[in-house]
Amino acid sequence: MNFIFIQNPAVSDSLSMPIDQEKTLSVVELISSGGLGGNIIMGTLGVLSFFAIYILVERYSTIKKASKDDDSFLKSIKNFVEQKDIQAAKTLCQNTDNPVSRMIEKGIDRIDKPMTDISAAIENQGKLEVYKMENNLANLATIAGAAPMIGFLGTVIGMIVAFHEMASAGGNIDVEMLSKGIYTAMVTTVGGLIVGIIAYISYNFLVSKVDKVIFQLEARTTEFLDLLHHNE
Repeated sequence: MNFIFIQNPAVSDSLSMPIDQEKTLSVVELISSGGLGGNIIMGTLGVLSFFAIYILVERYSTIKKASKDDDSFLKSIKNFVEQKDIQAAKTLCQNTDNPVSRMIEKGIDRIDKPMTDISAAIENQGKLEVYKMENNLANLATIAGAAPMIGFLGTVIGMIVAFHEMASAGGNIDVEMLSKGIYTAMVTTVGGLIVGIIAYISYNFLVSKVDKVIFQLEARTTEFLDLLHHNE
């Protein structure tokens, strides 16, 4: 038995037509698709993100180093003070690189003076140590506030570009024509918020670490002042 297959032209045409693939954008294409204004804004946000990450890593390393608590150091200082060996105590402070040693060294330099003078010298050195730890944290806070604003600036620029294209096109509005302005408006906002969130979280994280170190410094210097008071 012979079977005759009749090919449907519509089916044949549909089979021969290429299948449309979904168009996707890579991250790089998405960032660079906003035109000149969007690229400038995203470049600025990229620089701010680099500085934010740098400050986070550099400050975290410095604060972590300052937070190391050495019990043997204070025990040695206690022994030297009780033995009236002030020079050995000063030498130990000079050979120990941390905020506590530098604060106690200021107190030892004035060990023959009234307690108020010793306490004031330690407090002044403590303020200097805190200032060193908080260095660049203000810049991190500035990035946290400025990055979203820069992103919103890109949004405004993008919308201006989109409306300008609409006005220039008259009645022939093309979606592709507006794409650059819309991409600039959306992508820069997302970029600014991401950088701002990273900087904001980093700032609060570092501030909490500094507060912890300040508490340790106050506790150790109080122990030292109590030691001097008992050995008067």
